[in-house]
Amino acid sequence: MKFESAVYDSSFGTVKQLKPSVKPEIVFSGRSNVGKSSLLNKILNRKNLARVSATPGKTITVNFFSLDTVMFVDLPGYGYAKRSPAEQKRWSDLVEGYFNSNRNILTVAQLIDIRHKPSEDDIMMLKFLVEMQLPFFIVFTKSDKLNKTERANQEKMFSEVLDFVPKDVKKIAFSALKGEGVEEIKNYLRELEK
Repeated sequence: MKFESAVYDSSFGTVKQLKPSVKPEIVFSGRSNVGKSSLLNKILNRKNLARVSATPGKTITVNFFSLDTVMFVDLPGYGYAKRSPAEQKRWSDLVEGYFNSNRNILTVAQLIDIRHKPSEDDIMMLKFLVEMQLPFFIVFTKSDKLNKTERANQEKMFSEVLDFVPKDVKKIAFSALKGEGVEEIKNYLRELEK
């Protein structure tokens, strides 16, 4: 997998528009403003291949980025309060539709902000991944925002709150600012492809 080979491929706003899966797909999921675009840009070593927005909930399409051997799939962020009920339903239909459309999913990177307790939506998404028996790993974003003590406290809380997550699920702390976790994520994805 050549991370630097990534190019924007396509975006879809409804399930009907989705193209069939051709390459294995690595999916990026998380709530609005968790830092998915920053993570994608950092892994792919690009400034703004994935658009970073100051406004949460900006990504309302499923975005595909083509690499030499895989597709990166950026799902729209969930849990943004200012969305109308119609928008929230569209989000739900789109994401469920994506997962139920017979995709060739290599893994799902489930992003959670390390500074906060997982939201109901985070828990729901993780339970969905466990129930569907989809391969996934957890990326704790914004790790540079905590000191050692705060981080240890958060890790303890996560191990209690996420006790339903299988023990063998990989967890990686990530900082777009300091680059923590970038190589670990890349190495993990390379291993999965073997």
